[in-house]
Amino acid sequence: MKRFTVAGAVALVCLTLSSTAAATEAGQWYGRLEIGHSDVEVEVDDLSADDTDTAYGLRVGHYFTPQFAVEGFYSILGDRSIEGVSYDMDAAGLGVVGKKNFGADNTGFFIAGRAGVQSVNTKLSAAGVSLRDRSTKPYFGVGAGYDFDHNNGLSLNYDYNKGDLFNADVTAQSLTLGYEYRF
Repeated sequence: MKRFTVAGAVALVCLTLSSTAAATEAGQWYGRLEIGHSDVEVEVDDLSADDTDTAYGLRVGHYFTPQFAVEGFYSILGDRSIEGVSYDMDAAGLGVVGKKNFGADNTGFFIAGRAGVQSVNTKLSAAGVSLRDRSTKPYFGVGAGYDFDHNNGLSLNYDYNKGDLFNADVTAQSLTLGYEYRF
């Protein structure tokens, strides 16, 4: 009986390790929550205004290899009211991710980059007048972090987002802390 128990435990461990390795090699789905700081700037001709706010994001994607993923996201880049003027900027997009782990078996410290296309919704309201514009623009970002195992990781991320508000250019630069879960 003890031999069967030991043999069963060894088989279970081998099966678990091989399925984890296969998932890492064949690809994994992931979800990432991000929260941090956003600097939003609006420029019209020679005039500009900027403000900071909290940024939130949700990203969902698939690693086809441990170094390459495709992801979709939704981010709130700013939503603020100051002295009767309010702005709201959010984005939804699709892009690619490149990642390089420096630890054994695709864990440990890593660096990453991401880029793609996004639909940016920008709204500015003042004195009862609201302007809203939707634009399609590229985005890019970089990050560094630590993967604790094949399922959990933390990262610090910088993203650059650009949008339009009729004749105004709107940019949002965000610095976020992200938690990623891979399954």
